[in-house]
Amino acid sequence: EPEKRVYDGCCGSGGMFVQSAKFIENHQGNINNISIYGQDSNATTWKMCMMNLAIRGIEADLGHYNSDTFLDDCHPTLRADFILANPPFNLSDWGQERLKDDVRWKYGLPPAGNANFAWMQHMIHHLAPNGKIGLVLANGSLSSQTGGEGEIRKNIIEADLVEGIVAMPTQLFYTTGIPVSLWFLNKNKKQKGKTLFIDARNLGTMVSRRLRELTDDDIAKIAGTFDAFQNGTCEDIKGFCAVVDTA
Repeated sequence: EPEKRVYDGCCGSGGMFVQSAKFIENHQGNINNISIYGQDSNATTWKMCMMNLAIRGIEADLGHYNSDTFLDDCHPTLRADFILANPPFNLSDWGQERLKDDVRWKYGLPPAGNANFAWMQHMIHHLAPNGKIGLVLANGSLSSQTGGEGEIRKNIIEADLVEGIVAMPTQLFYTTGIPVSLWFLNKNKKQKGKTLFIDARNLGTMVSRRLRELTDDDIAKIAGTFDAFQNGTCEDIKGFCAVVDTA
C-alpha cells in the first residue's frame, strides 16, 4: 500500500492531522503510511502545529515558515489523496486582486470579499486523481449568489465533484455560534451524478452551556449513511437524508 498524502492548507495548530493519526491508529492502521503536508499563515499557530505533531511523533512538511496559502503556496506541486480543512469562515481580505489569473480558479474567479470558494478551488487543485476533500464551510456557501459564487458552485457540481453535504448543528465551536456544513468532494465518486444530503442539525449533545459535541453514535450514524450511499443502499429518510441526482 503506497503512502497516502494528507493535506491541510490552513492547518492552524494541527487538529486535523492529530485526528487523522488517531483515526488510523483506532482502525489498526500504521500512521507511517501517511505523509502529512500543511501550511498556515499565522506564525504562532504554525509553531504550535510543529510542536503538536512533534510530541506525538507525527512527521509533517509544513513549509519552511508560516506563509499565506493563496499568495505563497508552500506545496505547489502536491496532489493529495485526502484534504481535511476548516478554513476561516467568509474571509474577506484574501488577496484576490493579486491572483486574478491564478491557475487554481478553474471553476471561476472567487469574489474579492469572500474566500470560501477560493479555499475550495485551492483544495480541488491540489487533489490527486482519486483524491477526496472534507471541508467545513459556513452555510452561506451553500446558497450565495454574490460575486459569481453561484456560478462557481454550479460549475463544481456539474464537474461531479460534490459527493455529500452534511448540515451541522449550532454551537460546535468556541469561536463562533454560526451553523456550518461539511462538504465532501471526490474526484472519483462511486455514485456518479448523485449527491448525498444529510441534515444533522438535531444531532449532538450540549457538553457545556456554550458548546455542543457530536457523540460517537451521532458520528457512526452519519458515517453509516455515507457508507450506504456509496454502496448504493441508502434509503431516503424524511428529515434526515436524501440522495439527489445532479439534475
